[in-house]
Amino acid sequence: MLHPMTIEPEQQIGVGTQDAFQRLWTPHRMAYIQGENKPTGPEAGDGCPFCGIPDMSDQDGLVVARGKHVYAVLNLYPYNGGHLMVVPYRHVADYTDLDAAETAELADLTKRAMTALRKASGAHGFNIGMNQGQAAGAGIAAHLHQHIVPRWGGDTNFMPVVGHTKVLPQLLADTRQMLADAWPTD
Repeated sequence: MLHPMTIEPEQQIGVGTQDAFQRLWTPHRMAYIQGENKPTGPEAGDGCPFCGIPDMSDQDGLVVARGKHVYAVLNLYPYNGGHLMVVPYRHVADYTDLDAAETAELADLTKRAMTALRKASGAHGFNIGMNQGQAAGAGIAAHLHQHIVPRWGGDTNFMPVVGHTKVLPQLLADTRQMLADAWPTD
């Protein structure tokens, strides 16, 4: 049985109109909103994080798997736990700029990502796609990347719908290791 609220709402500075709601904060998203890790321009040398990640260790760069032409990496600002991206090493903005080998390997690593996510986390489905250009919502429009977002029945619950908050049950480093261990080799 629900009990009536007897506590007066506390003053919450900077959150709009005072009300009785408590807030769940996701401060890590503010870095994304404020443009942290975004390139300063369209060229590879303009601080493109997708160009820098391949030079890092797998653990530091959150790389799950590496191919000859593309690599799979966890999204630093995930929509769901296990949110991966498949990214070409070459700094290209548009899908039509990929050569045949890059296109084939992007498709292959996408399939492997789905297999690994099903094995490691029991994903029920996936949202897969890429935003081409800033007008289409690409956060880093100058370097192509395809999103693989695992989905589960009921994962759109009250937290994102009402609270505008996504709960991630695992640290990114632990998710990276789990997916790397589940990555298919053939």
